[in-house]
Amino acid sequence: MLPRSPRRQDLRRAVACLRSGGILAYPTEGVWGLGCDPRQLRAFRKILQAKRRPQKKGVLLITGQERHARKYYQDGLPLALNPASYWPGTTLVLPARADCPRWIRGRHSGIALRVSAHPGVQRLSAAFGGAIVSTSANPAGKKPARSLRAVQRYFGRRITVLPARLGGARRPSRILDARSGKVLRSG
Repeated sequence: MLPRSPRRQDLRRAVACLRSGGILAYPTEGVWGLGCDPRQLRAFRKILQAKRRPQKKGVLLITGQERHARKYYQDGLPLALNPASYWPGTTLVLPARADCPRWIRGRHSGIALRVSAHPGVQRLSAAFGGAIVSTSANPAGKKPARSLRAVQRYFGRRITVLPARLGGARRPSRILDARSGKVLRSG
């Protein structure tokens, strides 16, 4: 059985993977995610290749600390939704900062960010010192992985795994556009 929260040695291995440009599978609230260091284009391309996903779709960033999310969006602009009212839990599309990596956003002008209450995500982002790429752990067109076995079936040994349990959510997170208040995906 997987631990509720990642063990210290597993966190060290996960952070080393991220820093060296690798792909990491990690548990979130409802499904397994694939992540990498959002500042490393080469690592990002590895995820897209593994998933067979087009770059134009963009991905979200996840963290356990709101201060990490602030590094990617323009704070102080008028918004329809206040991020503090929706975090942790909801994925918000916010106005991207000028220095936000373009490849993360895909064809979109905003950046999708989620501050998570999942203990594994919180410990991972704290150990890494920032937000990481988050996209569901599945090839395009397949169901998101809800077990470690599914992650391994989809990707084999091409990725590093942070072993810990999923949260209790049955569906992926809700996505709201904080600029307009529009629901982009119900959770």
